[in-house]
This record gives sequence, structure tokens and C-alpha cells, in this order.
Amino acid sequence: MPAPQLSNTAYVILGFLDAGPRSGYEIKQAVDRSTRFFWAASYGQIYPELKRLRDGGLVESERDDAGARKRAIHRITREGRRALRDWLAEPAAVTELRDEKLLKLFFSDSAGSGKRASSTGASVLEARASEHDEVAEQLRALEPSVIALGKPGKLAVLRYGIEFNEWGARHCRNVAGELEREREESA
Repeated sequence: MPAPQLSNTAYVILGFLDAGPRSGYEIKQAVDRSTRFFWAASYGQIYPELKRLRDGGLVESERDDAGARKRAIHRITREGRRALRDWLAEPAAVTELRDEKLLKLFFSDSAGSGKRASSTGASVLEARASEHDEVAEQLRALEPSVIALGKPGKLAVLRYGIEFNEWGARHCRNVAGELEREREESA
């Protein structure tokens, strides 16, 4: 049976299951603690993908009704592990960034006069800088536990995220300052 076409979210699931059996809830928690800053996944994506992976023979699931919450525990199969490794060997697709704040900044000139556009742009940039600060802080808090794992790939991605967000915060604040100076000069 040929392997089904898989989404990147399916590979996220296979990657987490390769580390050990998990419930859908545990996969979501793992995503939120690790890959979310560059690859988020919602419950609405995870559970349908788990079903597709099960139907494709890439994941096995068994009910675990012990405890207060009934749940299924999912395990990667040999075919699932092969699909994950094949995917890892393929060249990655071109990165496509979707950032609503950057989109609003791009069109901030449409907010009206230069003064209003500069103010709109500056506020968008300040909000984005705060988000960058928050993500960098969350990632820095994870660094000791990722170092302890001894997984160089995970550590490289974590440090990329920290440095990217530190740079992003600085850049947004610098440009917001420039826009504020332009607004004051045009007043």
C-alpha cells in the first residue's frame, strides 16, 4: 500500500511519536513547548492527522481508559518511521512567512496622512517587538533542559529562535523609533 501524501503537521506528529508513544493531547503540549515558535499545530489539525496516519498504517493507536480521562495512545509504526526518515532526507520547501503584523505595517501608509501612517506603523512595530521579547524569554527558559537532552539539532533550532527573536525585537524598536521621529518632524 503506497504511503499517503502527508502534510507537514503529519510529520510533526510522526517526529514526536518517534520519541515515544503519546496521546493527541500530549502531542499538542509537546508542540506548544517546543516547535510552536516556528511550527504550530492545533487540536483541529492534530486529531484529523492522527486518523489519517492510522488509516495509512503509519501510526497505531490503543485506548487507555485508565484514570479520569479516556484517551488513545499513539505509536509510530515501522512504516511511519520510514516515512519520517524519507521526509527528513528530502530538500525542504521554500520558507513562506505569514505575519499579519508585517502585513499591516506594509499597508500602514493607507492609514491616512504621513503622521497617522507613522503612528500606526510604530504601534504595530512596538506590538511585534513585545511578542519577540516574550518568545525569546520563553525559549531562553527552555535552553537548560534542551542542553541536558544532548540533541544538537534541537539545541540549534532553539538558539536560532532565541537569536531571531532578539534580533526581531531590536529591529522593530529601531524602526518604530525612526517612524516616531518622522511623525514628530512632520508635526
